[in-house]
Amino acid sequence: MNLLEIKNLSKTFGGLSAVRKVTAHVRRGEILGLIGPNGAGKTTLFNLISGAYLPDSGSIVFEGENVEGMADYQISQRGICRTYQIVKPFNNLTVLENVLVGAFNKTESGKAAKEISLDLLNFVGLYGKRDLVASRLTLAGKKCLELARALATQPKLILLDEVMAGLNPKEQSDAINLILEINRKGISLLVIEHKMKIIMSISKRIIVLHYGEKIAEGSPQEVSRHPEVIEAYLGGKDAVA
Repeated sequence: MNLLEIKNLSKTFGGLSAVRKVTAHVRRGEILGLIGPNGAGKTTLFNLISGAYLPDSGSIVFEGENVEGMADYQISQRGICRTYQIVKPFNNLTVLENVLVGAFNKTESGKAAKEISLDLLNFVGLYGKRDLVASRLTLAGKKCLELARALATQPKLILLDEVMAGLNPKEQSDAINLILEINRKGISLLVIEHKMKIIMSISKRIIVLHYGEKIAEGSPQEVSRHPEVIEAYLGGKDAVA
């Protein structure tokens, strides 16, 4: 059984079809890439899966349970968590307090929540900054904080929205290693990323959206050779060597 199954999912805003009859699945323990030009519907799909938006039609099944229509906190409690392209830490809270917010999603024990949070801050490399106010972190630090807060909810699936955006090459390399380490813990990831070399290197499968529709799905090699993908997204300067 797949971890997540999406069938004929659609969402329209004022007559514009942001997502149109998309069918896809995420396997247990895999990293699935999601690519497409700006406005292709990628973030809308994330918002539908995470409960921020209600679909107009279609189904979202997570571990055999229909979750479309559930509130976002209910979906999070079932094991789906997401990060954002524009980082959204609680800037007036400390780094540790930010992660505690996520930890309390699964435990009511303050002691247990603190132990979970400190362990995760060590994992993402922010333990030494645990008492720092989150607003003082660098962009890379804030992205690591978002990952730690997501992990604190004890997810089975993380939706990563352009975690590499704004990072320098060294920070990108560190982020890739962190993503792979998260995956080695058995957590599945659905990843939106515009940097083709990165998404091709970490994903076993890739789905391509264009104007809200899925136009291709397959291995990185298959997708990079797909005529519609080349036309819609990978042509010219963005082509994959």
